Amino acid sequence: MTDSSLRLVWIYPDLLSTYGDQGNALVVERRAHQRRLNVSRVDVRSDQPVPTSGDIYLIGGGEDRPQRLAAERLRRDGGLNRAVANGAIVFSVCAGYQILGHEFVNDLGQREAGLGLLDVVSTRGEGERCVGDVLADIDPNLNLPPLTGFENHQGITHLGQSARPFARTRLGRGNGTGDGTEGAFNDTVFGTYMHGPVMARNPHIADLLLKLALDVNALPPVDDRWYDALRDERINAATQPA
Repeated sequence: MTDSSLRLVWIYPDLLSTYGDQGNALVVERRAHQRRLNVSRVDVRSDQPVPTSGDIYLIGGGEDRPQRLAAERLRRDGGLNRAVANGAIVFSVCAGYQILGHEFVNDLGQREAGLGLLDVVSTRGEGERCVGDVLADIDPNLNLPPLTGFENHQGITHLGQSARPFARTRLGRGNGTGDGTEGAFNDTVFGTYMHGPVMARNPHIADLLLKLALDVNALPPVDDRWYDALRDERINAATQPA
């Protein structure tokens, strides 16, 4: 696999990088390097055009005003939509997840148009924020171990007919709809409310993105002892009685 090259794009780190979500880019890079894959990473700030030639695009979380600014600029730019039309893989977290949907509620209390890359609509919850550790079972078709992460959001995200739940919660609120769903995905676009950063806790998600980008069914094995120790510690902490 030494002759393979991947283009990784981290979108708007100046607006969308809450709770260390940029760590997801670091994990994808690390998992690729462990397999001797060449990775070219581009960090695209909000005053720069989004390249359309990337293989994997990552979007993090952010506060309400930066989320609105990011959505406005991504709509105006159009590069991410063109990249997805070309077959690119996208993984988004929290505010980034909402932006990929049809609409969300912005910091002005108004409905803001998203990018329409996921068949979801996000509203603002009236009750307590969804805060705390989450443990969930990822869609079995993705063949991944249980999801562990940390949620902190007021949003409630409803899935449309063409979106599938990324996971089903055992612990935590997930999409906040009360139906036990967490996140959403279609063929190449993924969204989740999980911080952590989520790929440090769940490196197999990074591997999934690599496999999709390379169009392969498997990757060479790597040393997962550090990741497994972190996963076990966080899962045990989350499931211990208060």
